[in-house]
Amino acid sequence: MTQHLRNEKHCPKQELSLFSGRTLDLKKKKVALFSSGQEHVVLVSKAGTVFEWKRSESNIPRSFSNLTDRQIAQVACGNNHSIVLTKDGQLFTWGENSNGQLGLGTDKPSSRCPEPLKSLYGIPLAQISAGGDHSFALSLSGTVFGWGKNSTGQLGLGDLEDRHVPACVKSLKQKKTAFISCGEDHTAVLTKGGVMFTFGSGCYGQLGHNSLRNELRPRVVAEFWGTKVSHIACGRYHTLALVGSSKTLYAFGCAEQQQLGNEHKTNQCVPVSVHLPPEYNSDQAVQKIIAGGNLSVICFSKQVNNTESNQCLFEGTAVLDMEIIDRWILASNSKSWKNVKREIKKIFSSASIINGSFIEKSGDKHYKTGRGHSGLDLSLARLSFMKLAKRENILSEIVERVEKNLLPSLGSTSVSAEALRIYLILPELLQVLSKQQRCLQLTIDFASAILHLDDESQDILTSLWTRLPDSYFEMLVKTFHSVCEYFMSQMKTSPLNYWTEVTPLLKVLQRLYTINSRRVSQLADNHFHINIITELFVLLTLHPISELMDILDEEIWEASHLRVLQRQSVFGSTVTYVKMRKHNYTLPLKVKFLSEDGIDHGGICAEFFSLLGHEITKRSDVIQVLDDSGLFWFSTEPSRGVLYFIGIMCGLAFYNHHFMNIGFPLALFKKLLNHSPTLSDLEELSPVEARCLKDLLFEDEDVEEVFCLDFTVKGQELIPNGAEIPVTNVNRQKYVDLYVDYVFNKSVKHQFEEFAEGFSRGCPFDFWKMYQPEELKDLLYGKAEYKWKEFQKGATYECCSPSDNLIQNFWTVFFEMDEEHQKRLLKFIYGTDRLPVGGLSKKHLKIVRCFSDDADNRFPSAQTCYGVLLLPDYSNIKILREKLTDAITFCDVFGNA
Repeated sequence: MTQHLRNEKHCPKQELSLFSGRTLDLKKKKVALFSSGQEHVVLVSKAGTVFEWKRSESNIPRSFSNLTDRQIAQVACGNNHSIVLTKDGQLFTWGENSNGQLGLGTDKPSSRCPEPLKSLYGIPLAQISAGGDHSFALSLSGTVFGWGKNSTGQLGLGDLEDRHVPACVKSLKQKKTAFISCGEDHTAVLTKGGVMFTFGSGCYGQLGHNSLRNELRPRVVAEFWGTKVSHIACGRYHTLALVGSSKTLYAFGCAEQQQLGNEHKTNQCVPVSVHLPPEYNSDQAVQKIIAGGNLSVICFSKQVNNTESNQCLFEGTAVLDMEIIDRWILASNSKSWKNVKREIKKIFSSASIINGSFIEKSGDKHYKTGRGHSGLDLSLARLSFMKLAKRENILSEIVERVEKNLLPSLGSTSVSAEALRIYLILPELLQVLSKQQRCLQLTIDFASAILHLDDESQDILTSLWTRLPDSYFEMLVKTFHSVCEYFMSQMKTSPLNYWTEVTPLLKVLQRLYTINSRRVSQLADNHFHINIITELFVLLTLHPISELMDILDEEIWEASHLRVLQRQSVFGSTVTYVKMRKHNYTLPLKVKFLSEDGIDHGGICAEFFSLLGHEITKRSDVIQVLDDSGLFWFSTEPSRGVLYFIGIMCGLAFYNHHFMNIGFPLALFKKLLNHSPTLSDLEELSPVEARCLKDLLFEDEDVEEVFCLDFTVKGQELIPNGAEIPVTNVNRQKYVDLYVDYVFNKSVKHQFEEFAEGFSRGCPFDFWKMYQPEELKDLLYGKAEYKWKEFQKGATYECCSPSDNLIQNFWTVFFEMDEEHQKRLLKFIYGTDRLPVGGLSKKHLKIVRCFSDDADNRFPSAQTCYGVLLLPDYSNIKILREKLTDAITFCDVFGNA
């Protein structure tokens, strides 16, 4: 049944008259917004009160207490459900939920009272629209979300499944969507550039595609190609479109009640022009077009407007701009301060408002918002907070609102990058507060909010942070680093007080450190170093272990420290530890050997992985060494999960920047990076096999007679019936390719999958996938090209100089050694004899002369974490040679590492 609403503006009683003859008495309430459904009407008074009237109830409308005092921006009604958008960016829905049209989830029944749609929280919305039993919301940057009934594809998602929560219409991403209109079971979309899309039911031709077919995805209305549509509107089964440049209104779809504006009642599958009334003349401008159930309305004005532009945008989520900021500054010391405080509370309590502010409008760049682009003009955000900081009372009020309202309201799930802009904007506030005490708690709360995000949101935020401009990323790191350093300095005198505060800061700083490794332009490591932490941990070792466990945050300690039972069983102990599933792989690994008091700042960890690599190569049941190359490859026997743990250990080594040389060929790293191994890789792993295959390829005679081969390898058929198919001159290349594939892929498929799964587990972020296989191999194995003169050249000295007898004797003894003993010295000093890319020139060596009365009775020692060799002041070269040789040969216990 058709309903006609008219607003009697000049009626003193403020009534709304309905087609049925019933009148809704609004008494003295003035209507600002209204929308009608099949059986109900929702109205918003100018005072901000929301009323609902239902046909089945009395003429007295009911209001909603939970919408009181909220500023309403828009209202939309479907057949039996309603949506309102508040100016602070919140959506409320109520009514029927039979097809999910309320967006509240499958477990939510129909609701008589408005309920917040939390899944879209934080997204700055520009518009809402409701169809028969489906709903849409449009963000400021053109992201389209749909939910509800989808029986004809009216959600544009490519299928016919209803959605009970908002789903992003991905095919409309970056189309610069500016307006959405919904019919009974079809939808029309208009872009900022005037391109019109339709989808859903086409049974009356309401999609305008010259067919009666339904469309499951948005499709351009081809009749308007090359023209700019400025307005659109959907009725129940028909659609209107206005081309402003020609002042022509088009209609298509159902024409049963002449709603297409011509004399005929024939449905139209393509847009046809509407016969405008004789009162219309070319001097008038079209103000608005409206499509009701089965009616169409066009509003004219004598004023000449710019009909070329898209005028479909409603008032949506409020935003903070320079005009508001300037007004606040002027009013900060006036009688208007109370009003300013109310505005600050509204804006800085809403993530949606903040996320909608400071968008990058130049070139419409904010429409590109996604995983790799925030859509923000961060320079505008920085300038805004710098201006706001000029008034202390304004800044104090902002901090209070952010601390008490905004941060506690942030959820764990964000459905779009637009909702995560807050995590790029708030650091600008922290920056202007950096030298103030109140910045401390605010930074901690901000770090906790970041860590509260779910995995998918964290992934999007990581992508956004990775692409931040250099100066902004440096500022972000500095923000967390400085506050973390402050609390750690306090812990020198009060170590029991601040671990709760430090923990979230350290975790965020660790994530930023990982992100830094993925950035094109990377910050130096010293931006992340907290120098006081070494002194702090030395202080903590003075406490008994029971006290230490109380002092350290249990989650950090337990999730990052690996206690190995003894050196002789590092592999078994590590497997046992991993099986406990307590380790947080994103944290830096720390290792503790039983009965050794060394503190791990890198050296013990390096020794740990060196021992692991040595022990793993002995496990011939899961990997085997090939005699002709000395390299290792997977055994074809089942590993019973052992390779998964070996993969974890390799991933851990790589993630923590340590070396673990097992001796796998380059082919392993190719496979990890989804590259296909070739015959040259087989030549590295098994030269004899590769040489035979090369002979096969280059044999001039009949290879079938010479080699007598068929398509089998070690009894396994390479192709169906391979044992019956001989290798000939024609198919020999195929045989070689299949042979290589068998060795590297088919024969060890499950073994490699175990290893790769473990590697990804041990290295939790996939930044390693950007390397080439050769680079990945060098980063895990290290280099073994020893240019010993570079080692001497890069050394520095403390309490001595290169010309001292002690130092001259040391280098004499060092260069007398064979390479095996020289490598032992490297392991003694650094915990490993493997070298980083760049070789010995990248290894820092510091030799410190130690004075004592009994120097000739002491052994050299090393601080492996820092590359420091502590050398007693030996009286002669003979004693130096004996003590140094004994130390590097027999000492394998860490003291002060």
